[in-house]
Amino acid sequence: MNKEYQLIATAAAGIEALVGKELRDLGIDCQVENGRARFKGDQETIATTNLWLRTADRVKIIVGEFDAYTFDELFEKVKALPWEDFLPLDAQFPVAGRSIKSKLYSVPDCQAITKKAIVERLREVYHRPARVPFSETGALFQLEVALLKDHVVLTLDTTGPSLFKRGYRMEKGGAPLKENMAAALVMLTNWRKDRPFYDPVCGSGTLCIEAALIGHNIAPGFNREFACEKWEWFSPSVFEKVRTSADEAADYDIELDITGSDINGRMIEIASANADEIGLGDSITFKQRAVKDFKTDKEYGVIVANPPYGERLGDEEKVRELYQEMGDVFIPLSTWSKYILTSDLEFETYFGAKATKKRKLYNGALRTDLFQYWGKRPPRKDE
Repeated sequence: MNKEYQLIATAAAGIEALVGKELRDLGIDCQVENGRARFKGDQETIATTNLWLRTADRVKIIVGEFDAYTFDELFEKVKALPWEDFLPLDAQFPVAGRSIKSKLYSVPDCQAITKKAIVERLREVYHRPARVPFSETGALFQLEVALLKDHVVLTLDTTGPSLFKRGYRMEKGGAPLKENMAAALVMLTNWRKDRPFYDPVCGSGTLCIEAALIGHNIAPGFNREFACEKWEWFSPSVFEKVRTSADEAADYDIELDITGSDINGRMIEIASANADEIGLGDSITFKQRAVKDFKTDKEYGVIVANPPYGERLGDEEKVRELYQEMGDVFIPLSTWSKYILTSDLEFETYFGAKATKKRKLYNGALRTDLFQYWGKRPPRKDE
């Protein structure tokens, strides 16, 4: 039960540091690397990180790691690992693979050899004759063999469908922002739950919903299940304990000022339905409105937007008109901070102001920049 595992939380390029911060906020020491954060922990740690990490993709157990330069070496070192500690006799264990800058560059061969080595190990442990195949009718144990510069890392995925699949998005728009990327954008701002939050191009409402989850301190994974819950050796009481603790930590009573708008009325219907699905319909106001029509008397708010990028032919001119409208409406709001994600490197020209700071992020495979415009700070209470 209290066995310690070597673990990694995988992440999109550019937000690994946020995953590291989340882990440390959970009291978990970690080491941030490209595309992931490494840490150690027991089953409760696995359950906690799956339930609470907002910006990660997956939580994986490292079964083993080593250097390998030949297929024979890969086979023997994989076979030497204690696969019986993880895989029961009826386990489904497909092997995914990737190889970067390694002598063993054929991914299909690496996958096949890894699978063969695991089968050989399990045959010996379970005294299974070679003529009797493994049924693989039980729970899913998704494995991966990953090679980088001849270093092999073998992992077991505890998550199942990626952590961005929170379970609330009933419908989505044409270019939806993944939930964990939306959470990352909110966490990269200076927004706090006592300030107004506004998304002027809200689409299916993901940024507003993620802000509301953060504002209410609701665990992002509370509405879903995870692959490891189906494993016979993973204690059901662990997730029961962690979910109870998460429910107690949530602040459902706090009033939040979160608004999303979109020029497309159908998207407002979708956003409202998504917010209702997760029980946050009363925490967010969605309204149909063009960017140019936004007015407010509120101060020290935060605007976060993921506008269209104009990637498709013929869209660029229309999108840049939108950027200009944004500048006309948002620049005069001197106490508001604005955070706008786009792949258009000319954004500042059309918005009409140079960003305070830019941060490179990847929205899927697309390189984007988060253009940050910091507003005036609110006066201290003692002033």
